[in-house]
Amino acid sequence: MLELSKRSQVIVGVALVLLMAMTRGSHFDLVNLRSASWAVFFLAGVLLRPRWIFPALFLQATFMDVMSVGWTNAGHHCMTVAYWMLVPAYAALWFGGRLYARWHQDSLRSLPVLAGVMSVSALVCQLFSSGGFYFFSGRYAEPTFVGMLERIATYYPQYLATMAFYVAVAALLYAALHAAAPLRNGQDRHA
Repeated sequence: MLELSKRSQVIVGVALVLLMAMTRGSHFDLVNLRSASWAVFFLAGVLLRPRWIFPALFLQATFMDVMSVGWTNAGHHCMTVAYWMLVPAYAALWFGGRLYARWHQDSLRSLPVLAGVMSVSALVCQLFSSGGFYFFSGRYAEPTFVGMLERIATYYPQYLATMAFYVAVAALLYAALHAAAPLRNGQDRHA
């Protein structure tokens, strides 16, 4: 099982909040990165133990979306009753992260498990978010199951690729810090 110290969890939590703030929407003109929101919810499930993290991150995402609509009058297309389908969508990512944390081992054998859990939780997220918008937003006159599958086939690969990029960066950082820990602990003993 993957467990971080409280200090490490605080650092990771702050980093995830900042990452979502920098990448969700176009709030910063100098930073135009793809949204890390999916990865943030998944990584929060993996790395952060407190349960209140999920609603706090959802409130952050909602606040940023509402402020984006108010400030720039952009994004209102997505602000419908279907927006609330993001709760189960992001919960799928967070629960996927929690599940992976239980199965994590500090070895390369964890990578296929990580890829599998991430892919499945992202697919469930896509079903709720894209499917929810398709069926409940009122933007589509006659939504069909086939139409929803077409949307998933269109959007899931790019969302999964973006999420995989951020999770891979986090995994590399974790591995590097984990590998460096014995060196730091050895230096602390000799100092």
